[in-house]
Amino acid sequence: MRIWDIDPGFLNGQSLLGEHRELHGIHAIISKGKSGYFRHPETLRWVSHLPALVIRHELLVAEMKLRGFNHYSPLDRTVSNIEWPPVFVDQPAAQYRLLHGKYIEKKQGRISLPKNIQGLWASHKYSIMARDPANCKKIGQLVASGEISFDDLSERLVLLMRTSPAPGRLANAVSHMWGYVADHSPVDPLELTSSELLQEIQEKSQKYNVDYLLRSTALGELRLWCN
Repeated sequence: MRIWDIDPGFLNGQSLLGEHRELHGIHAIISKGKSGYFRHPETLRWVSHLPALVIRHELLVAEMKLRGFNHYSPLDRTVSNIEWPPVFVDQPAAQYRLLHGKYIEKKQGRISLPKNIQGLWASHKYSIMARDPANCKKIGQLVASGEISFDDLSERLVLLMRTSPAPGRLANAVSHMWGYVADHSPVDPLELTSSELLQEIQEKSQKYNVDYLLRSTALGELRLWCN
């Protein structure tokens, strides 16, 4: 059993659907007291963190819908403070390495697995901009100077992306993403909500194969936070 901590965009279709299935199993074990894998390390770390597990489920669903998968098994989002598990079964950098091994001679996810800090940062840039533009600039500088390791950057990105973006910052990031597809769309971005604009960006990115956005975590995960 495994719930990944890295963005679902890095999972191939089989892993994405597999995590979704196992997440429902873990949720049922904890919420309904079902037997089975209750003592499994992956189950144990979510025992006191069901609201966060539901958020992870919604992130999976956002990625599934972006790839054209149907979804018929929603989980109710609990209105409470969301506290994520303080431990990882495997550190985020180790999760990328595990997937590299798992996907040898197999199709990768929507986002290719990063081989270095530059690729890792490029895929996460707009997700971090949506949460903290100042931190986004700082991390970019650390990456450019080589002053941060792949392991440290991997963990920092996972932790930052567990926070919900403020509406204004989210709108700013979506506006930056819009620049990549503006020439392909007749709509006026000022007349759309962030949710509507992101949907238009998703559609045009896929239709016109806008590579940079297709390799961005923001293209999928920001959908969860748009109203």
